[in-house]
Amino acid sequence: MDQIKVLVVDDESRMRKLVRDFLEREGYKVLEAGDGIEAMDIFYENKDVCLIILDVMMPKMDGWQVCREIRQSSKVPIIMLTARSEERDELQGFDLGVDEYISKPFSPKILVARVEAILRRTCSAAEEDALEAGGIRVDKTAHIVTIDGENVDLSYKEFELLAYFMENKGVALSREKILNNVWDYDYFGDARTIDTHVKKLRSKLGDKGDYIKTVWGMGYKFEVD
Repeated sequence: MDQIKVLVVDDESRMRKLVRDFLEREGYKVLEAGDGIEAMDIFYENKDVCLIILDVMMPKMDGWQVCREIRQSSKVPIIMLTARSEERDELQGFDLGVDEYISKPFSPKILVARVEAILRRTCSAAEEDALEAGGIRVDKTAHIVTIDGENVDLSYKEFELLAYFMENKGVALSREKILNNVWDYDYFGDARTIDTHVKKLRSKLGDKGDYIKTVWGMGYKFEVD
């Protein structure tokens, strides 16, 4: 199994070494950056970083700026480290999407425990965002559909429709219910648009398209034989 990558960003090499030693002891792969600009370069080169431990006060680009830039393209968990303990700093951190806030000095063992708790939470959330049935896998976070490992190109609505079917596997769904849940509430078309999308979706799924059963006089049901 691949090691989980954690990016540690702090301008104090002593602090980076302390955190790295404790994390590596628990089996994590640690990447290090001494300032915000270096952190962004490493982050863009390593898209599989699972968590960032980020100091606030740094030269060139501080932790707030780094967090702001990362949040434009990623939901990777961020633990913010700071020598300050003022409430307004914590609130600013949470407003920017920081997951945890730890004031220096701190116990490395507590930091490791926080890292493990966050990764357990985010990993389980990622698993919940993936649907699988009969060789079809829908990754709701990445918006990717694969059939037996091969990517399938679906439109946005086709993707939403397939995800809704798979979330309700074995349940007979009326056209009205599908319309209310997959299309916007202000959609003014009629239920025939569902039949059109189902036809296209079945075609793109190939043999797996047979999983979408027609329930005559009502709607559809996703069922794996």
